[in-house]
Amino acid sequence: MNPAGNRLYVTIVRYGALLALVIAVVGSVIGGIAAGSHGVAGALIGTALALVFTGLTAVSILLGLRASGGSLISGAFFGIVLGGWLLKFIIFLVLVVLLKDQTWVNTVVLFVCIVAGVLGSLVVDVVVVMRSRVPYVDSSVLDSAASGADGAISDQ
Repeated sequence: MNPAGNRLYVTIVRYGALLALVIAVVGSVIGGIAAGSHGVAGALIGTALALVFTGLTAVSILLGLRASGGSLISGAFFGIVLGGWLLKFIIFLVLVVLLKDQTWVNTVVLFVCIVAGVLGSLVVDVVVVMRSRVPYVDSSVLDSAASGADGAISDQ
């Protein structure tokens, strides 16, 4: 994968971490006011889940692109990305089962922070991709075309 594409995912992870920090602070303050320490625990766990899910998405895409040689239509790419999605789903289900009856966590605050993290990460993804300037043509193809190696473009 090209360096510009790698920078794109690094930027997504960086903004996702900043988003998680904002959700943790706001969620902890609101959760603390609404439900005391149980609300703070729910906010911090929900934020951690949102951060892990955002990171797993970016990492699975980067690994998929590396394994597939940069091809988005490769079985390796889809397998790795789907595997990352399944891993996130399993982590989510395990944590829901483990935390549903815990008295030390407010599940409403936990849910709201998870939803805020998921929706916020979607917004981060869209904004970063829309603002990016990632070339969609390999520079080696442009170089060979400009030199007239394949006869497509030549200076006559």
